[in-house]
Amino acid sequence: MEIRIGIRENQRDISFESNQTLAEVTKAVSEAFANKVDLLQFEDEKGKTILVPVSSVAYFEIGAEQNRRVGFIA
Repeated sequence: MEIRIGIRENQRDISFESNQTLAEVTKAVSEAFANKVDLLQFEDEKGKTILVPVSSVAYFEIGAEQNRRVGFIA
């Protein structure tokens, strides 16, 4: 699953692939904002831990990974 996190006052976003499900990511994000948690933690598909300060988050994009198409589109 692809996760993209926009950071306030920064032109670039944080983008990574994760093995977490949509439900897990949505629940973690919702709970972090509801409980006013300082850091949000994710793990990418390579096992690296990504910590994001909740107060700096501008937006989240959560989407399923699409398989790359081979060939031409008519």
